[in-house]
Amino acid sequence: MKIAVIIARILLGLPFLIFGLNDFFHFIPMQPIPGDAGVLVTIMYTHGWLVFHGLLYVVAGALLVIGRYVPVALVILGPIIVNILVFHLTLAPGIGPGLFCAALEIFLIYAYWPAFRGIFVPRLEAW
Repeated sequence: MKIAVIIARILLGLPFLIFGLNDFFHFIPMQPIPGDAGVLVTIMYTHGWLVFHGLLYVVAGALLVIGRYVPVALVILGPIIVNILVFHLTLAPGIGPGLFCAALEIFLIYAYWPAFRGIFVPRLEAW
């Protein structure tokens, strides 16, 4: 199980780290996206949203790759992966990589479940 968790962490962390760095350094050439998806990405790029996304991708990806604060990285990536799935379900075909990332995320949440157990306590007293 320990080796599977390490492999899953790296398989989930590397793409986010690489694509997050690409938002800053543009080392992977990107073709224009057609249709409404392209309009949305253009608007997000023009207004600086992709810089914020890139920062979140880099932070979460780096945390997963180095294996520190993994639950924090999973919390950061949870809504991002949901956004990726919704984007590809509604605007741009090609849901495969999103499903792969979602499966890895779910597996890692299961593996790190003790870190998430407190979220599901119905009533918690403040300090």
